[in-house]
Amino acid sequence: MVASDKDTREEVIQAWYMDDSDEDQRLPHHNDPKEFVSLNQLSELGVLSWRLDADNYETDEELKKIREERGYSYMDFCEVCPEKLPNYEEKIKNFFEEHLHTDEEIRYCVAGSGYFDIRDCNDKWIRVWVKKGGMIVLPAGCYHRFTLDTDNYIKAMRLFVGDPVWTPFNRPHDHLPARKEYVKGFLLKEAGNHSIDVNASA
Repeated sequence: MVASDKDTREEVIQAWYMDDSDEDQRLPHHNDPKEFVSLNQLSELGVLSWRLDADNYETDEELKKIREERGYSYMDFCEVCPEKLPNYEEKIKNFFEEHLHTDEEIRYCVAGSGYFDIRDCNDKWIRVWVKKGGMIVLPAGCYHRFTLDTDNYIKAMRLFVGDPVWTPFNRPHDHLPARKEYVKGFLLKEAGNHSIDVNASA
């Protein structure tokens, strides 16, 4: 691949398989040797990603277009750091509990950075490092968790279709319709058991 074809999203979003260490959750937790995951591989698990202009999010036409196309009518900001987040220790522990939502989780990092961990079709953890300018969408029904990295700070725009529902369903909640749809639409397809159009559930 020539340099001009480089995916600029990779400058603000990187992903890799995690080791099984119980060390500080804020460390990168790379396998040895490192095993990176492409953004195309993430998209096969239903994870969408963009690189946007975080310094001009108020006037960014690309963000406006994404919100209009995907129906993201609600927007607010969440700052996660020891100084800004009430009950920080409890919240960061809860964020790192493996869970799913019955709606998409949309996060746009406008400052700082953090890790969003998701499971692949073999139930292995993939760590997704989102930095300033990176925006990701985790599909409804996918098990995931969040933690800060060692910089201990992220400011994220949260987007939602309609009124926000932040309810986490800690694993296991495999009986939920959103989970069943995610497994059918992405995990079974990714495992090669079915040929399903991933766009059908987008």
